Amino acid sequence: MLIQQRLASISGQAYDSCQTIDTLPLPVCVYTRSQRDKCFKPEADYGYCAAKDMHYYGFKLGIRIARTGMITSSLLLPARPHDIQLLGDLLDGFFGLILADKGFIDAYRQQVWSRKGVQIMTPSRKNMAANAIPDEFKPFFRRWRKKVETVISQLTERFAIERTRAKDLWHYQSRIARKILAHTVCVFINLQLGRPPLALEGLVSL
Repeated sequence: MLIQQRLASISGQAYDSCQTIDTLPLPVCVYTRSQRDKCFKPEADYGYCAAKDMHYYGFKLGIRIARTGMITSSLLLPARPHDIQLLGDLLDGFFGLILADKGFIDAYRQQVWSRKGVQIMTPSRKNMAANAIPDEFKPFFRRWRKKVETVISQLTERFAIERTRAKDLWHYQSRIARKILAHTVCVFINLQLGRPPLALEGLVSL
């Protein structure tokens, strides 16, 4: 993780004043087999992913990315707590504007973090009287939020982060970290070459 953090630092992406946060479910076994599974106990737990409408057994990966799409922070988190309860872990050491999805809506926490120098911007729910995002800012919000969706898709499809095979937490964390590092290296190389940061296709053939 130190190498990954170093790349984010020397590229300047770690200091981007506008970043995006999200979480990704990481099942460690088939849900129906979870009670018999002895790996990762007691660390793994039952969780629910609203975006996929999926109950699962395992962990969740929290990530924070810069506007280029480079991952600036990643954490292996417990599956059970709601995302909003893990907000402090995802914002540790950051100051600026954070874009997040509806899972991070919490007026009280947003006020608390605002006093700490972190402005959290989220879309509104249908039953909210006021929209958290000004109309003129919505196109930018959608574009920046799409970046984190692209990064999660790359981690899932290209780096198979949801299919990390390990029998204990240490090896599991190490393999997750290597996949995060691999993605960061690709984005770093693209930035150095002047290519689109998330254009991973064809990078190896250059």
